[in-house]
Amino acid sequence: MKINRWLLFSILILALGVLWIWASRTSNTTQAANITAPQQGFLAPNLSLETLDGKKVALSDFKGKVVLVNFWASWCPPCKAEMQAIQNTYQAYQAQGLVVLAVNATFEDSTDSARSFASAADLTFPVLTDPNGDASRLYHIDALPTSFFVDRQGKIQRVVVGGPMPEALLRSQVEQMLAGQ
Repeated sequence: MKINRWLLFSILILALGVLWIWASRTSNTTQAANITAPQQGFLAPNLSLETLDGKKVALSDFKGKVVLVNFWASWCPPCKAEMQAIQNTYQAYQAQGLVVLAVNATFEDSTDSARSFASAADLTFPVLTDPNGDASRLYHIDALPTSFFVDRQGKIQRVVVGGPMPEALLRSQVEQMLAGQ
């Protein structure tokens, strides 16, 4: 009798396992129409936000330029660690057409903290605020920092999730994009 119970129990567990696998399966096919997160090879979604001093800035304002869109927060150690490399790269390539848009995740941070950090770090590129998280949702930001390298035609050439990004990587990617590669 004990063997029958164990056999019945084992079959029940096996059946539940098969049912669970079947119910939680995902499709392994991806169609272009189903891609919602911005990624390499696709046009960057236009974002329009205010700078720390209240000026409205849109990504579309910089068509024809190479743009680094960097999502960050002042409480994020890797974000803070890569800012000096971003600033150095911006200073080195700004005259050649590099634009940096540093999007502060203000809905998870604060404008005062962003302003304080930008001032202390002597950031000279635009720091944008995302008070409602609209830009972060538009770009499907799941981790900070996340950076998008956008070419002169508005197409994403590279996405870097996490950090800090080494300055050599920043400069290499920017140089390739400025050269039109």
